[in-house]
Amino acid sequence: MHKVLPDTRFHRLCAGISDRLPFGLERFAPPTVVGYLLISAVCFTADMIVLTLLHGTLGTPLPVAVTTGYITAFGLSYVLNRTLNFSSHAAVGPQLTIYVVVVVVNYLVFILGVTSGLATIGVEYQLARVAGGIGEGIYMYAAMRWLVFRGAMHRP
Repeated sequence: MHKVLPDTRFHRLCAGISDRLPFGLERFAPPTVVGYLLISAVCFTADMIVLTLLHGTLGTPLPVAVTTGYITAFGLSYVLNRTLNFSSHAAVGPQLTIYVVVVVVNYLVFILGVTSGLATIGVEYQLARVAGGIGEGIYMYAAMRWLVFRGAMHRP
């Protein structure tokens, strides 16, 4: 019997979800977008768990806990997107270097810039963070698809 590789099952799951999206959304949400969203949900959950354990349970200062959660989430995101979503087999070193630059730009522009900028002009901070998060999501997917994991081939 043929063994199905884990990333192949993941691609099938994402393709199945993408194909069933209503209102023609499948044109805008190919399987890698669905995979990115699923992986992002897992990574956000990991971020919140780390934050809660460090700050809420251990009493670690909030900036340290937030930063540790952020780094944990983006490290996990890199590994899961590389292996499951984009099936990349490129050299890790150069790819990881690009990813780190992408994450730093993301942090400065969307996490700090958009959120703080909108809050400064009077937008409620939670709404400002949601707006920053939307920009962050679009930017991170595009950067992973066309910069970090460019040329990655999916196995059938």
